[in-house]
Amino acid sequence: MSQHQENFKIALVQFDPQWMNPTANLALLEEKLWTIDEQVDLVVLPELFTTGFHTTAAEKAEPIGLTTSKWLMQQSKRMNAAIIGSFPIRQDRLIYNRSLFARPNGHISHYDKRHLFRMASEHMAFTHGKFQVVEEWKGWRINPIICYDLRFPLWCRNTNNDYDILLCLANWPKPRIEAWDALLKARAIENLSYTVGVNRVGNDPHGVEYNGQSAVYNPKGQLVNELSEEDEIQIITLSYKEVQQIRESFPTHLDADHFTLQL
Repeated sequence: MSQHQENFKIALVQFDPQWMNPTANLALLEEKLWTIDEQVDLVVLPELFTTGFHTTAAEKAEPIGLTTSKWLMQQSKRMNAAIIGSFPIRQDRLIYNRSLFARPNGHISHYDKRHLFRMASEHMAFTHGKFQVVEEWKGWRINPIICYDLRFPLWCRNTNNDYDILLCLANWPKPRIEAWDALLKARAIENLSYTVGVNRVGNDPHGVEYNGQSAVYNPKGQLVNELSEEDEIQIITLSYKEVQQIRESFPTHLDADHFTLQL
């Protein structure tokens, strides 16, 4: 593993996507990313950022390596930063709600959403992911999850401090926003890691309202920042020294239960 970079800057991109219109959303986001006037390490986009959340998003699925994948790689190279977001991907006749993690050198890796939101029939349109993923970038280890995954602590469990940041990409609606706040905080405390949640804003054609509240919690569960209900980008700096100090002074991981998930 490479040396940890002490300060790690993350740009949280909270926006209102155009419904089921990948072309418009890529153009909209490119314009927004040009407004970032400082060097950041990671840019985070919400869940299904090209379409919005609905089972019909599966109709916009594309093979990996085409339009959206290329766009992510182009933005990563231009900004000299990693970038992550989820969108519908088709592979081997299956469709996934997949996050791509693109790096400036052109390397991409992915995570497929494990827990599909059955209350909106997501499991009828997409295929469950099978693997947990820990990305490494500038010495920081990042565990990406997608929206409903946040409700499942065993899936997020940070055994042996395997990651430093739990990163949740979401389309989390306003009626359940209290759960969003509580779960982000809880995941930070129990995993001795930063927890970063990036949500969307706006209303979709089905009458679902999203009020953002993208947030960052430190490993003590203290709120580092919280975005409003507006369309905005916020840059947050994380400290690896803070992670180390909290883990050394309060090493609950040494008493954690060890287990293996059967998928």
